[in-house]
Amino acid sequence: MIYRVVTLVGAILLVVLLFCLLWLFCRRFLERQGVAGNLSDRAMVLATWTFAGISIGLLFVVVGAFVAGPWAFYRTLRSWGDVPVSDAGAIWWGLGIVVLALGITALAAAALLVSVGAV
Repeated sequence: MIYRVVTLVGAILLVVLLFCLLWLFCRRFLERQGVAGNLSDRAMVLATWTFAGISIGLLFVVVGAFVAGPWAFYRTLRSWGDVPVSDAGAIWWGLGIVVLALGITALAAAALLVSVGAV
């Protein structure tokens, strides 16, 4: 029974970790692009839409997260209009952020599975 609780709490923490990583990477991206006004709010909006894209992509096919996540990142950036990055650059940055955040979260998930003896 304790393994179920540990797994449930671990899964919730993994979702929180994924969102926090997305927020951090989006914030760093916006800082790098020279965005200064409402940086935390803009990073939250960008991370939220990217997280939503990843979540929808994961529902259909795991590979969909690597399509829908960067697409949501790109669409959010294009809606602002004042971030100086090209369309291709926005898509590549979105893909990089998604891959890095999902990779770190996957490593944490593997560590969780090893810790409860599932692997």
